[in-house]
Amino acid sequence: MSLLAPISGKKSNNLLLGIAGILITLVVWWVLAEVFSRQMPVVDINSRLPSTLNNDVNIDSLIAADSLKYVNATEFKKVYPVLPRPDHVFLSYKTLFGKDKLMANALHSIWLNTQGYFWAILWALPLGFLLGLVPAVRQMFSGQVNALRFLPLTALSGLFLTWFGINDTMKIAFLAFGILVYLLPVVIQRINEVDSVYLKTVYTLGASDWQTIKTVYLPAVFTKLIDDIRVLTAISWTYIIIAELLSRSSGIGGVGALIFIKGKLGQNEKVFAILLVIVLIGILQDKMFVLLDKRLFPHKYFAEKPNGLKESRLGILTILGGIALVILGSLILPDYAENLAQAGWLIGVSGLLILLYGEFKIWRSQSKED
Repeated sequence: MSLLAPISGKKSNNLLLGIAGILITLVVWWVLAEVFSRQMPVVDINSRLPSTLNNDVNIDSLIAADSLKYVNATEFKKVYPVLPRPDHVFLSYKTLFGKDKLMANALHSIWLNTQGYFWAILWALPLGFLLGLVPAVRQMFSGQVNALRFLPLTALSGLFLTWFGINDTMKIAFLAFGILVYLLPVVIQRINEVDSVYLKTVYTLGASDWQTIKTVYLPAVFTKLIDDIRVLTAISWTYIIIAELLSRSSGIGGVGALIFIKGKLGQNEKVFAILLVIVLIGILQDKMFVLLDKRLFPHKYFAEKPNGLKESRLGILTILGGIALVILGSLILPDYAENLAQAGWLIGVSGLLILLYGEFKIWRSQSKED
């Protein structure tokens, strides 16, 4: 059998290969951790270096005494300063979820990420269509938009701290700007890629400018743009980690602040554990965008609309509406922010139930066809 032969389409074979890949990764990880491990002497260090203002203590003698203890040590323990063992990483989750509140920090980061996406998309779409469809505006500002891509965003962190302070507003603004820099040129590019055949057709039918935008540009751009937004998931997590490092708090500061603290303390196993959580969140977000693409633009995947698609799409739009209400409520009506937030979450939960019902109908109809 050739090594270059196509992979079998059977789900059982793909599952076995996936499990085998995970096992091989864990074994290699374990071996590398043991290779880079060190033996550290177990000694009782009673001495403590005094303040440099204390001239009565001979610091050199203290250091020499401690050094002799290390040299004469008879008991050793294995440490992993470079790469922790996989079992140490997984065992650290007990402390992370209990004492370090990993779940609360992860949810906080996800919410910040969601708000950053919301504002970036809210700004990128109208600006992108304005620059892409109005020649005069494009001529005046296209150069500035293209130049934004070359900005080192991490170097702008000090400005965002000055403008927005050290609270979550700064983190959201920093993340939204980081996504906007990449998303805005993509929106313009997608507008330029609209097939001229469709434009000539609506012009022939006598469509107005708004009808052309509604029936041609919006569907054509959104169909491709959701894939571009999906790719930006990794970039968004990079920027949210940077923002959380800039503004660390003793409370719930997000996974970025948590991973910084654990790294400073030398708790590498917890650092790796948090990184695995971030990877898992990224995978789930990617799956979510795939679901959005399939339900909002079913023509890309189905020859006929499956039963339950209407409910599934309604559920998604309801969830998005609830999220928008929560985010905009605190900005537009700050006095009623709490009530609007409760209403938004209630709408979001209702949308989730509708979505699950629609997905159940789609699954049942596809099962009957199989």
